[in-house]
Amino acid sequence: MAVDRELLDLLVCPKSHGELELVELPRELCARLVERYREHFQGETPEVERGLLCRESQLLYPIVSDIPVMLIEEALPASVLEPGGE
Repeated sequence: MAVDRELLDLLVCPKSHGELELVELPRELCARLVERYREHFQGETPEVERGLLCRESQLLYPIVSDIPVMLIEEALPASVLEPGGE
């Protein structure tokens, strides 16, 4: 199951209200995010492969098991997408 394209077209960054871009996440970041969100998935392993990037605010919102986590306090700095970031 993938995130609905129509939903993605409606979403904006909660901080800047800027546009969001769907991006693939580095494998090591995905592994860290799986561990971070594991407690919210009783008996299941969350899937994390992509995120929503706002270039205006430089924030990355992870998509966990097809659910965009659109909370500013859960966002990551866009620098995590760069080699050696964060």
